[in-house]
Amino acid sequence: MRKYVALIAFEVLFLGTSGYCGGKELPAAEKASIDFKIGQMLMVGFRGDDVNSTSIIGKDISKHNVGGVVFFDYDYILKTPRNIASPVQLHRLTSKLQRLTPYPLLVAVDQEGGRVCRLNETNGFESASSAKYLGGVNDLSLTYKQATKIAKQLSQMGINLNFAPVVDLDLNPSNQVIGGRERSFSSDPNIVTAHAVKFIEAHHEQGVLCSLKHFPGHGSSFADSHLGFVDITATWSPTELKPYEDIIKMRLADVVMTAHVFNAGLDANNCATLSKPIVTSLLRGKIGFDGVVISDCMNMEAIRGNYGFEEAIKQAIDAGVDIILISNNMVYDEDVAARAVATIKKLLRNKQITPERIDESYKRIRKLKGKLARGG
Repeated sequence: MRKYVALIAFEVLFLGTSGYCGGKELPAAEKASIDFKIGQMLMVGFRGDDVNSTSIIGKDISKHNVGGVVFFDYDYILKTPRNIASPVQLHRLTSKLQRLTPYPLLVAVDQEGGRVCRLNETNGFESASSAKYLGGVNDLSLTYKQATKIAKQLSQMGINLNFAPVVDLDLNPSNQVIGGRERSFSSDPNIVTAHAVKFIEAHHEQGVLCSLKHFPGHGSSFADSHLGFVDITATWSPTELKPYEDIIKMRLADVVMTAHVFNAGLDANNCATLSKPIVTSLLRGKIGFDGVVISDCMNMEAIRGNYGFEEAIKQAIDAGVDIILISNNMVYDEDVAARAVATIKKLLRNKQITPERIDESYKRIRKLKGKLARGG
């Protein structure tokens, strides 16, 4: 990693700074076109480790106003590297992406530590300890040190949103997607909260935003929502909400990511991402979160296998989700951003969602991106 620092510093002079990315603040809702507002509600994944104005993602940003991108190290369909090859390449990629728009672009990645790190030793980055290890040691200074290492790498690369920390509780020994991958700090909500706070504070000091995940809790599940329908009705406990409640009360939550889990005790009809009782009534109303809510990837089988594309987007927006995340990796569609924009515009024309609902999300996104435009 160190051998790339001088090269990256040289590129910063010509391609732009890292961390909080600068750029103009988004226009006020009353001054922004509906097309612009819709585009800002989308975050998409794409293929390739370079970009220009004629590439697919370049056009999505410049033509469709897509407001965010997500990076992966591996293409699950092609079985090849995807967006990340080396520190110099990655810094160049983020810089080029930001130059495609005068406004701050959310550039996101899953960089939790342990087994879930898109920036890893195979592509030239330093490793970091897993949440399970850090929670087991239970030394908050060590967690802060490890999180600072992660955050510095992200900031240097121009990545401004980390889909972390995981605040799911490690409640089920048979859980393979959270506990089995050592992604949870602990089964104790107080330990989870304490370490998540240090993780977030370290990121904020480096100019990187964080997303808590996976609301309202994925740690008690027996199944993986990447692969299909997940019912946590019999295993979920209200205790799983405590880290969200505590961190939101401390005003440290930038973004909250929803889980595609079904809990009949909270909503008898839909999974959390598509649930107004869970997103609007519980997260926003009872817990009091007024920031950006992002969906987990809408390509995951829990959504794709049970809902059509249009229906899923409609229900997510109606539920209160602000940013629709389409990683475009488990399945791939080069036109997915254009399809999503067209779908939302159709829903507006048919009065299935309202302009006022779009404005609600846009105002939250504008406020979040205001941190990026101001540099902190």
